[in-house]
Amino acid sequence: MIELRGVTKAFDRFQALHDITTTIPAGVTGLLGPNGAGKSTLIKILLGLLKASAGEAQVLGFDVWQQSKTIRQLVGYMPEDDCYLPTLSGVESVQFAARLNSMPAIEALRRAHEILDFCGAGQERYRTVETYSTGMRQKLKFAQALVHDPPLLILDEPTSGLDPDEREAMLNRIRMLAQRHDKSIVICTHILPDVQQVSDHVVILAAGRVSIANSLAALSRPPVPALEVRLTGPRERLLVELASRGLDAKRGGNDSVIVLGDSADCVRAIWQAAATSDSLIRSLTPTRNSMEAIFLDAVRSSTRGVSDADS
Repeated sequence: MIELRGVTKAFDRFQALHDITTTIPAGVTGLLGPNGAGKSTLIKILLGLLKASAGEAQVLGFDVWQQSKTIRQLVGYMPEDDCYLPTLSGVESVQFAARLNSMPAIEALRRAHEILDFCGAGQERYRTVETYSTGMRQKLKFAQALVHDPPLLILDEPTSGLDPDEREAMLNRIRMLAQRHDKSIVICTHILPDVQQVSDHVVILAAGRVSIANSLAALSRPPVPALEVRLTGPRERLLVELASRGLDAKRGGNDSVIVLGDSADCVRAIWQAAATSDSLIRSLTPTRNSMEAIFLDAVRSSTRGVSDADS
């Protein structure tokens, strides 16, 4: 969906991006990085709103330098900041976005209502946008990005300011668009659990460089396979029984037990140990690296790399 080769951007003496070379595949990709990592600069370059100092980039097969208008017609962009026109109602705002994409007025209005239904907007669509809560403005921006049915969506902080129920609803919509409607989606966010919940691929920027670009499945896989056993009740008896069977087990968080290994024999031994020790297993799942750990390791390693290069 997106290819970057040696993309560099400098503002006078400050270099925002350093030789960005990576590929973003179809599916849902989380674009992460600390403040100042270059995420916003990269998005503006992909949309043709900012000229890179060097390098090449393609979005959906189109060159960002020569075909930026075509790219913007095929991409739905949800910015982090509010960008509405005063006095317009919600449905008028979404209709206006559709009209900007050359949709006839009546079809644009029909499509606006359809997308607002999908986004969970009720009668508030007829109110002026100035009266909207943060959550309603997020829905509005999402609807505006989606109204022209683009194959690629770039969403900047889509769940920011949402309550837990609305946040879960937004993530479900993103997941549905990817799985049922074949949309590719880039999510730029600071909310790491959101990325772990919906993403297939992760790109982490740090200090203007690509620190990590890999599938979430590969990043989440720990170096040594292990199983997390969640119990109802004490875990000491199970730990003793597992040790007697030669299994390497230790205490985990939330009254869980971590057992090294993930073979069928290991799973069978855990269940046998639970039966012998009268331990009630609530769940038995492979351990995964948390998104927080992946992110912090990527940022630290990138920072060390920059320090080493400077020295």
